Amino acid sequence: QVQLVESGGGLVQAGGSLRLSCAASGRTFGMGWFRQAPGKEREFVAAIIWSAGRTYYADSVKGRFTISRDKDKNTAYLQMNSLKLEDTAVYYCAASKTTLGLILRQNYDYWGQGTQVTVSS
Repeated sequence: QVQLVESGGGLVQAGGSLRLSCAASGRTFGMGWFRQAPGKEREFVAAIIWSAGRTYYADSVKGRFTISRDKDKNTAYLQMNSLKLEDTAVYYCAASKTTLGLILRQNYDYWGQGTQVTVSS
């Protein structure tokens, strides 16, 4: 069982930046970030293959968000720049036992509790 603890959410003005962190208690092969806005489905944001560092992004965040990991700290990060109103959501980190299909929710085995990101005008 892997536990995930997220931090770093908050309130920020449009155009600003935030960095989310996700600390994992055990080994993982892939980690991802998803988000869910009120009344909407949870959607993929970004993912990283833990060993190789290969990354994947949703089109809506490409060029603005960066996912990374610190192997020594067993922590994944999501650096969010040029934030927009539509980025407002609860952000969840997730860990997978596989490196395949990391853009799909069903391929993740563990989920964090979520952290709120609110972008204001």
